[in-house]
Amino acid sequence: MASPPESPIEEIVYELEQTRVPKPIPVALEDLCRQTKFTKQEIRVMYRGFKTECPEGVVHEDCFKDIYAKFFPHGNSSLYAHYVFKAFDVNCNGAISFRDLLVTLSTLLRGSVYERLRWTFKLYDLNGDGRISRSELSEIIMAIHELMGRRAHQPEDDRKARDQVDRVFRKLDLNQDGIITIEEFLEACLKDDLVTRSLQMFDNDL
Repeated sequence: MASPPESPIEEIVYELEQTRVPKPIPVALEDLCRQTKFTKQEIRVMYRGFKTECPEGVVHEDCFKDIYAKFFPHGNSSLYAHYVFKAFDVNCNGAISFRDLLVTLSTLLRGSVYERLRWTFKLYDLNGDGRISRSELSEIIMAIHELMGRRAHQPEDDRKARDQVDRVFRKLDLNQDGIITIEEFLEACLKDDLVTRSLQMFDNDL
């Protein structure tokens, strides 16, 4: 016979209400199971950790950047963390709720290759117009270089970054019209064994 829940919180998790002042409102655990590819037990475990680290029930950008900085202490992670935060912020309200976090992690950890690539495209599409321009790709790649500890505005590092932008853009812009569409992005990435292998590395349990 299954033991009863330790507390009501094990059967309820919270999300942000769409108001100027966020308020926690109850969401059935079953709803999150349907919306994600996690089990009830996995959601309970993640929720406990989330509430421990974020007692307010949401993650704001400054806190998100602090977390990123701990993982990349030798680089400047601020700009890249900003872009990732925007991609996690599903409701575009400046805060990541537990639901936002869970939905995104479900895509990245349990989603299909297509779903993961679509999320990556969204990350790179900085202005959200459904296309990736050369300048957007350049901003992302420069942010990654800073994240990895490469110095900005150093001639040699800047040259390497520009070369990488040119190389990647040519590879993704299949019709060479100066814009990368989602269709081009998917087709080019799926043909690249390195990309598909890196995505498949996440095919495991938490």
